[in-house]
Amino acid sequence: MIEARHLRVLRAVAGTGSFSAAARELGCTQPAVSQQMKALEQSAGTPLLVRTGREMRLTQAGDALVRHAAGILAGLTAAEEEVAAIAGLRAGRVRLVSFPSGSSTLVPTALAAMRAEHPGTRISLVEAEPPRSVEMLRDGDCDVALAFRYAGASAPVAEWEDLVVRPLLTDRLVGLVPEGHRLAGAERLGMAELADEPWIAGCPRCRRHLVEVCEDAGFTPRIDFATDDYPAVVGLVGAGLGVAVLPELAVESVRAKGVATVAVEPAVEREVVALTLPDLARVPAVAATLTELERAATR
Repeated sequence: MIEARHLRVLRAVAGTGSFSAAARELGCTQPAVSQQMKALEQSAGTPLLVRTGREMRLTQAGDALVRHAAGILAGLTAAEEEVAAIAGLRAGRVRLVSFPSGSSTLVPTALAAMRAEHPGTRISLVEAEPPRSVEMLRDGDCDVALAFRYAGASAPVAEWEDLVVRPLLTDRLVGLVPEGHRLAGAERLGMAELADEPWIAGCPRCRRHLVEVCEDAGFTPRIDFATDDYPAVVGLVGAGLGVAVLPELAVESVRAKGVATVAVEPAVEREVVALTLPDLARVPAVAATLTELERAATR
């Protein structure tokens, strides 16, 4: 019989490449990792690792087991959390990953509500942009992922089809120009009006979408600077080094000094959602977190 603790050890060994590194990650000794891997190989009835000097690689069977491990462990987590809730243990853990502008706007309100309503629930937060955040969810490295995608973008239609999707809000992009710019006082502008301007671009997904939108408007943007840090984008625009478009959530979370915001026509929007795995959606603490994120988006 394959045990969950053995699967966790296998994932750690596969991820780190050695018993010693896996032991450090798991907080145990190298002999303990070695013993558990031997027990797992005995249960599987076939070798799972090939040892070549100091390096290790997965056999075909080991690769198959690692691929299934995330779903198996997520299912076990769901079962453990549901049993704890039924038994009256008002406790839980939720690992949340969010993109930066979500972390500074939606997440604080949701987590404050969770702490007030469910003080026994522990919530951790790390930041990652999609698609990395979605990969972390599928790999079992988080329980809820705050993510976004642009309307009409070239992302695959089936991007989230295996996940539970909780829509939160539609986030409109706005243009950012220096305060002294010729368009700073405009009520709205078309993207083509910025065709000859230097651009400051954001995260890789936002950068790709910017190029698509500009090309639809008949030009290719000259991107002089690219940064994942929204305050840096605003600072560069404020210093007169270029123009940008940012989601309203991002502008809301930054003090826009020396910058004018202008509505962009036609409207450019992104869909902001909370994602989780189907098994985890039944975990009370995860379900409550999704609900509070949804409420935060309406405030």
